[in-house]
Amino acid sequence: MCCPSATLAVWSSAWLSGAAASDDVLDALTVWGEAHEVVAHDDTTAEAFDLPVTGDVPATPARLLGALRRLGVSGGHLVLPVAGDVRGLGGRGPLTTAALRAGEALVFSELGYAVVPQSLAKGLLRWTVFGMTSHPVLGMPAPEYVPLSEAEHGLTEAVRNSAGALQALDVARDRPGVRAELSAALRTKPRPEWPRGMPGRALRVLQRAEEVDTILALAQADEPGGAMSASAAARRAEALRPLGDAIRRARCAAVNESVRLFSQASEAS
Repeated sequence: MCCPSATLAVWSSAWLSGAAASDDVLDALTVWGEAHEVVAHDDTTAEAFDLPVTGDVPATPARLLGALRRLGVSGGHLVLPVAGDVRGLGGRGPLTTAALRAGEALVFSELGYAVVPQSLAKGLLRWTVFGMTSHPVLGMPAPEYVPLSEAEHGLTEAVRNSAGALQALDVARDRPGVRAELSAALRTKPRPEWPRGMPGRALRVLQRAEEVDTILALAQADEPGGAMSASAAARRAEALRPLGDAIRRARCAAVNESVRLFSQASEAS
């Protein structure tokens, strides 16, 4: 469910709080690739994290974890940017470009750094640490806090509104075998493990977001053979856009709430 950055966000926070072992973090990442490597985007970042720069022999995720503990962070927050919405990434720069390309990033706002994954080959994932560029007026972006209940409600409302909009546009239609398609699509997705202590509600929201995202993908792939006109396709895309936004918001809220609770447990101990 979700993405590599979500897995690293939750598991690294659990490890930093003492709720998981480092080997547990590394094992959890293998669902996204058998091998992982870590590099820094530039020399300043390399020095801060004690990592090799891009082009040198890469480090391991364990070295990244050690750097996070040494730098005193308790966890990062998940950002799922899309064109037109890059909140949480700071100003324009290499980080924003890489995060948009990946569709995800793990941001450590208090440090002014972020990590972005990139698939290099089947089974190989590279994590690049970037320095964040502060906004000339607003400065470094603060993590956006969205209550989990609000994000869950927003997802439910978006599902309802999108269905109504599609019916009104007369582009929603019965599709034989859609339940079997949905089940098959869900089975093909990675199923990461989550640490003990992961909030139950966060898990439910992640599961619901995954199901809705799969339904959305099936809806967007409808009309075999390109039978839908360009104008109808555009209207459908416009009707479904709020649903995609709600899915991203729900995923971020669930992951970031989990990180927050693990961080709180660490501070209380």
